[in-house]
Amino acid sequence: MYWVISARQSGATKTHEAHSFRAVRFLILGATFFLLLSDWLRIGPLAWRFVPDTFAVRTIGVIITVVGVSVTVWARICLGRNWSDKVVIKEDHELIRTGPYAYMRHPIYSGVLLGVAGTAITTGEWRGIVAFALLFTMYAIKAKKEERVLAGAFGGAFEEHARRTGFLLPRFHWGTR
Repeated sequence: MYWVISARQSGATKTHEAHSFRAVRFLILGATFFLLLSDWLRIGPLAWRFVPDTFAVRTIGVIITVVGVSVTVWARICLGRNWSDKVVIKEDHELIRTGPYAYMRHPIYSGVLLGVAGTAITTGEWRGIVAFALLFTMYAIKAKKEERVLAGAFGGAFEEHARRTGFLLPRFHWGTR
C-alpha cells in the first residue's frame, strides 16, 4: 500500500524507459513471485528442500524477510520524489547519498532480494532459490542500466558516490567520512 500511495508523490520524469524493457521486467517479477509463492510449482526438483523444515529455519527466514522489507521501505522513503519504478531521471532529480544510500547504490533492490531470500528460506524449496536467481539477474541488469543513466546525469558526483558505496551489498566507512 505504501508503494502505491507514495508513487503518486513522485516527480515528473525528464527521461523515459523503453516499454519493452519495462514489460520484460514485469514478466520476470511476476515469474519470480509465482515461483516463490505458488504451490502449483511444487513439482520435481523445484519442490526439493534445500534446508530442513524446522521452526528455527522458518523463524530465521521470516527475520531475514522483515529486515529486507524494512531496508526496502527505508530506501524508498529516502528517495522521496526521485523514486520511479522505471529507469528514468526526474525533473530536479537529486543524487541521494543518505540513509542506506550512504552504503550501497541500490538498497531497494538489495532489500527486495533479502526479502525474497528470507522467503525462499522460509519455504525451504529449490523453487525459492530459482526465484531469487531470476530476480537477482533482473535487478543486476536494471541496476547497471540505472548506473549509466545516473552517471550521465550526475557525472563526477555519481562516480565519487560509486567509489564510496557498494553495488548491492553495503560498503561501510570506518573512521572519518
